[in-house]
Amino acid sequence: MHRFIAVLVGATLLVMLASYVLDAQQPDAEPFAAEGIPVVPLPDPPVEYGTAEGQRIRVSVVTDGLTYPWGFTFLPDGSVLVTERLGTLRVIRNGVLEPTPLSGVPEVYTGQALAGLMDVAVHPEFSDNRWVYLTYSKPTETGSTVALARGRLEGQVLSEVRDLFVSNGDGAAAGASRLLFAPDGTLFMTLGGAFGGRRPAAQDPASHVGKMLRLRDDGVAAEENPFVGQADAEPEVFSLGHRNQMGVAIHPDTGELWASEHAPQGGDEVNIIRPGQNYGWPVVSYSREYTGQRVTERPWREDFVQPEFVWIPSIGPSGLMFYTGDRFPAWRGDLFVGSLMTGRVERTGHLERIKFNQQGLEQRREWLLAGLRRRIRDVKQGPDGLIYVLTAGGFLGVDPAGGEAALLRIEPAD
Repeated sequence: MHRFIAVLVGATLLVMLASYVLDAQQPDAEPFAAEGIPVVPLPDPPVEYGTAEGQRIRVSVVTDGLTYPWGFTFLPDGSVLVTERLGTLRVIRNGVLEPTPLSGVPEVYTGQALAGLMDVAVHPEFSDNRWVYLTYSKPTETGSTVALARGRLEGQVLSEVRDLFVSNGDGAAAGASRLLFAPDGTLFMTLGGAFGGRRPAAQDPASHVGKMLRLRDDGVAAEENPFVGQADAEPEVFSLGHRNQMGVAIHPDTGELWASEHAPQGGDEVNIIRPGQNYGWPVVSYSREYTGQRVTERPWREDFVQPEFVWIPSIGPSGLMFYTGDRFPAWRGDLFVGSLMTGRVERTGHLERIKFNQQGLEQRREWLLAGLRRRIRDVKQGPDGLIYVLTAGGFLGVDPAGGEAALLRIEPAD
């Protein structure tokens, strides 16, 4: 049983401005470009904010100059790898974005608005083996699919690059993909794309579309996966019934896998992912179509797992992180969720902090960084215990003036 459902209903200054018709070739209807909501400058020099627990924070720019970034990860020496959706892998060293991208990145398909180079992760034993993992939209004869590649980082080059896993979701390149190494060394990989005519694939265990996958570090299905050995299922599938998962995190106390998921219009979710479980899409959903009608008559059914959180209106949840550091003691154990926008209105993204009580139930929420009016694409705790946020800039092809993409740092101001 789920522990709770937290539904945010329209107590917001924003309203849903329009209805949109879902195009089978375009997974998400275009957001309103918010001409009346001006872009504000990046926090350079740093800007201080007050927060709910009295903790004052300072937000500063680590680096800007990024182009539609998707994901980032830290290297042992404190450097940062950042993926850009148009197919480049960038390096930030000592707070400076190196002008030349790394070479060796596979050819990336970018023919749809949400396609491109997606997430990046490094092997748990990176200091010894130098392995870097990438998910990306791979060109195929009939379109594209999502693949997992691995290469060895040597200076400014990815060498020995090859695909470890190629999904069978041809045409699903516009689906999101995130990567997360679990404490046992296995690799979780999300694969979205369950839009339009591909919605039924989310319920088909023989399709990788709309799934959480669990792999070994060599890209082979983990032996303990729930569908291993079943003729009508793919062995990589760990859970099913997802639409488009944008964030993954491991709970620091329970070891549970949590994931954020986009719905069409409202009904965004955070789920606790368990092996073999079905999360309902598109049979049940709290969301509405872009034309306004409900996606399903009922939002739940007893044979599907209910979400831990549901957002109405949508916040466009992206990166996910549990804070475990010492720099923000009052925030230890809190869940941080990136938001791309609120209510389908551009320039309304924020970082949402969710606090739990001693029973592990939601206690309260707080919006952070809303004044920056940026799309928050990813959030991570740095090796220094500070919080780092990746902003995405404008919506690709819709709001190109939505502000510079940057890596931001949040630190205590006291």
